[in-house]
Amino acid sequence: MAETQVAAIAGAEHKKNARLQRALPYLLSLPALLVCIGILIPFVTAIIYALQRYNLAFPDMRGFIWWGNFVDLATDPAFWHTARVSLEYTILTVVVELLLGLGIALLLEKRNWVNNTISVLLILPLMVAPAIAALMWKLMTNPNFGVMSYLVSLVGFHNFKWASAPDTAMFTVVLVDTWVYTPFITILLLAGLRALPKSPFEAAELDGVPRLFVFSRVTLPMLTPYILTATLFRMLDSMQQFDIIYSMTQGGPGDTLTVFQVQAYLEAFNFTNIGRSAALVIVLWAITYALSTIFIKNWLKLRAKARGAA
Repeated sequence: MAETQVAAIAGAEHKKNARLQRALPYLLSLPALLVCIGILIPFVTAIIYALQRYNLAFPDMRGFIWWGNFVDLATDPAFWHTARVSLEYTILTVVVELLLGLGIALLLEKRNWVNNTISVLLILPLMVAPAIAALMWKLMTNPNFGVMSYLVSLVGFHNFKWASAPDTAMFTVVLVDTWVYTPFITILLLAGLRALPKSPFEAAELDGVPRLFVFSRVTLPMLTPYILTATLFRMLDSMQQFDIIYSMTQGGPGDTLTVFQVQAYLEAFNFTNIGRSAALVIVLWAITYALSTIFIKNWLKLRAKARGAA
């Protein structure tokens, strides 16, 4: 009788453990599912709003106009100005930060205590919230009392307007973006450089191959996947930039820096046009999705090529 009870208890425990093992994958994936739902809810809501005539100032006129908001955007010169400014800002920030990040990474490639210390210090700008960094730079670049205005006056640039003038506003926000995000690209490329195999470089050094040739024919091709990854992250982030631009200029002077996110914010909170704001966000999502798809496909091709060569 006792043996039967023990066998029954053991069988029940086995079934319980089997049920837990079957449920474990679902339990582990539950946080990811919740995050996915949390992302999809505002995304679907934005799509619904983008298909409506939805202005908080005229609630009685709310209704579905389907593609009307997108047609209005396509025929509005202000939208194409926003697209041009966003593209210009993205290209400038990505190119400048990529060149600076690659140059700094090459300087810090060798492992020693000086380079390691500088690598740690490079993280400091990343620890500052972009909005706080923008406000700090806004004070530093104030034409009347900013320390940056004083420094440029020493080299002959008196009364430099920085973000308060249309001609220099783009330069100013790109400068701030570069200060904040160049360390990210530097750290990523530095990790890539230090992970490269040493044998090709040792062979080139023994053969007396010029450094410029080694850099262009050996280092850059092997570093390309890391460069593409850094470019993708920064491109997507720059295309969706809001905090630095809005904190410094609110999209001005005039409409000089009305990128997608700033224009969508102004449409929603200044003009209460929720439908048009949502349409701008959906257009921005479509652009970033297309660009990320292109970059990821190229990255996968490079990885497959590298594996085939290996």
